[in-house]
Amino acid sequence: MAGKKIMADKLILAVESSCDETAAAVVKNGREVLSNIISSQIDLHTLYGGVVPEIASRKHTEQINQVIEEALKTANVTLKDIDAIAVTYGPGLVGALLVGVSAAKAISFATKIPLVGVHHIEGHICANFIENKDLEPPFICLVASGGHSHLVKVLDYGKYEILGRTRDDAAGEAFDKVARAIGLGYPGGPKIDKVSYEGNPEAISFPRAKVEGSVYDFSFSGLKSAVLNYLNQCEMKGIPVVQADVAASFQKAVVDVLVDHSMTAIRESGMKKFAIAGGVASNSHLRKAFEETCAKEGISFYRPSPILCTDNAAMIGAAGYYEFIQGNVSGYDLNAVPNLRLGER
Repeated sequence: MAGKKIMADKLILAVESSCDETAAAVVKNGREVLSNIISSQIDLHTLYGGVVPEIASRKHTEQINQVIEEALKTANVTLKDIDAIAVTYGPGLVGALLVGVSAAKAISFATKIPLVGVHHIEGHICANFIENKDLEPPFICLVASGGHSHLVKVLDYGKYEILGRTRDDAAGEAFDKVARAIGLGYPGGPKIDKVSYEGNPEAISFPRAKVEGSVYDFSFSGLKSAVLNYLNQCEMKGIPVVQADVAASFQKAVVDVLVDHSMTAIRESGMKKFAIAGGVASNSHLRKAFEETCAKEGISFYRPSPILCTDNAAMIGAAGYYEFIQGNVSGYDLNAVPNLRLGER
């Protein structure tokens, strides 16, 4: 009897340790999360005003085995049920990446379960597949996080064309630096998002930078410098700084640029599907701006829940599934690549 071939269910054990979250998850068929365990180090790094790489690496070493065991237990599976082990191998902090890669390689070697190296940004993009069951490539995706600002054309599963990227500070990095400058502390993104509701986004005119010769690339260092200059001028002139107004005005400048560049890419590509991903994608003002703009333009808008925007292993499991079913498995020579570019293997 002729018919469509039914693929057997695939369970992916995923590990993520690229920065300051130690995470493990079990994902079924790339879209169903059976467990998603995250051990955050935010409280620890808040003491230093940002992530301290050496401390992050040590904490990953302490937590990695417990997090993996908890992910398996919560999913009610054992390693015998797992079809592949997916792990982030770049980009990220090299010491932090090495902890996750080493753990995944050790489990793979001991059990003979196939190993799949996953690009961190690909993971963020694939987070959209988890809650949006109807989303299929091709589509445009904005990835905005602490270390990355990418506009990506998702051609197919595992196939990407980078349209634009940041030339200096990433959006999330700018949030952290400005938050520190106005006394909000770390992590900057959530704190600016919260306090900006009390401020006037039109109070201060901060620049919206464009990169000459590239309508898709981003630059936020000038905006960050403009905020610092404003604060210095206020101090020199004895003008009181309204923290909420600075936060709201800065955030509005970032949101305007991200929306403008993204909508330009959507219009010029002719696509009708758009998604956001990465830690900055959890920003409530950015999400609202895209909801409104995409509705006006007749564009289908996709966004993961905030917990799937920040670093987690479920997104790595989703990406790992699509890599695995395409036959992209890694050898035991898999290593951490801190500056890995999207599309490279």
